[in-house]
Amino acid sequence: MANEMQLNNISENNFEQCLKCSICTVYCPVSAVNPAYPGPKQSGPDGERYRLKNPEFFNDALKMCLNCKRCEVACPSGVNVGDIIQKARMKHNTHSPKLRDMMLANTDFVGSMATMVAPVANFAVSLGVSKAVLHSVMKIDKHRTFPAYASQKFETWFKRNAQAQQSKYSKHVSFFHGCYVNYNFPQLGKDLVKIMNACGYGVHLLDKEKCCGTALIANGLYDQAKRQGETNMSSMRSAIAKGRTIVTTSSTCTFTMRDEYHHLLDVDNHDVRDHITLATRFLFQLIDEGKLKLAFRDDYKKRVAYHTACHMERMGWAIYSTSLLKMIPGLDLVMLDSQCCGISGTYGFKTENYETSQKIGDSLFKNIADANVEAVATDCETCKWQIEMSTGVPVLNPISIIADAIDVEKTIELNKNR
Repeated sequence: MANEMQLNNISENNFEQCLKCSICTVYCPVSAVNPAYPGPKQSGPDGERYRLKNPEFFNDALKMCLNCKRCEVACPSGVNVGDIIQKARMKHNTHSPKLRDMMLANTDFVGSMATMVAPVANFAVSLGVSKAVLHSVMKIDKHRTFPAYASQKFETWFKRNAQAQQSKYSKHVSFFHGCYVNYNFPQLGKDLVKIMNACGYGVHLLDKEKCCGTALIANGLYDQAKRQGETNMSSMRSAIAKGRTIVTTSSTCTFTMRDEYHHLLDVDNHDVRDHITLATRFLFQLIDEGKLKLAFRDDYKKRVAYHTACHMERMGWAIYSTSLLKMIPGLDLVMLDSQCCGISGTYGFKTENYETSQKIGDSLFKNIADANVEAVATDCETCKWQIEMSTGVPVLNPISIIADAIDVEKTIELNKNR
């Protein structure tokens, strides 16, 4: 295999295109704060050359990688550095997932259980004694604040309160809501339904939806991630066959399903990928094509800073969310420098990563404090958890801001004949 790559100058994830310029290391948030991490160039393309000859060159330090993809954004040669590192972990790591990893990664199971006893669960994980036990036994850092669970799942609310009305619309989308909306923050899903209905679109749930699998990938549960990915692709194909676009509100779920299913899990998504899009991108493109107009409340006033989540940066889609926000007359939008917040899903919950996680986010937290804003907007739910915990500033998805600012009646009137 190695000889074939040398002869043809072709390899998986283009590692042979690496020029050893080290730009990826300059932009790596982990390398900047943790000298124990070899950096993306050494862990990725450099290390892969050795691993091809002998798997014993695998280094456990690769688990320090956030999988933020900022190395891939920075690479001038198009090398998928983050994928090289993740693939090496999948192929060569000999450590089985711990109980902690399985608990953090199985968001559907934990979320389903927690929502049934949400007040008790939320109170229990907030207690100092509970955090101390989790810290010492499970190695989940005691300083980390857990996201609260809702008492009612979004799916339950939708089926009881919204589903019956969706058939009256002439245009339709399917909504991949994800774990966060379903178990932690149903209001974001309600906000999406409000906006789409005002714009003349009926919203539908997928026949079967599973967690996108990003936490499973990060914690070494690859077979389960693949099974869930295949379930999602099958459900999405059914929706696409009905002429529906799949809209999402999470940048990480979107990136995982569009780009990591095929690259990392070998899940066939070639016929589905381009039908999956963030709701903000979907709305912006309709407006840009002259197919939609939004009207906003005259009395809406807010100063908000926008944080570009890492996977939004990788997709290059922040422009859609920020362009929509800039359309709101009463919104004073502050653009923060694009940088990693440090949490990277379950990464920042682990005791061995907590200090690194907070150091990575430190300059972002200071920038938010200096911006003197009422809220921060971002398209990533785990960025929300990190920023709210570390700054005390409320964090909102752009969809929730638009839902709060939109004038529903005027928007319906503007789009009657479109």
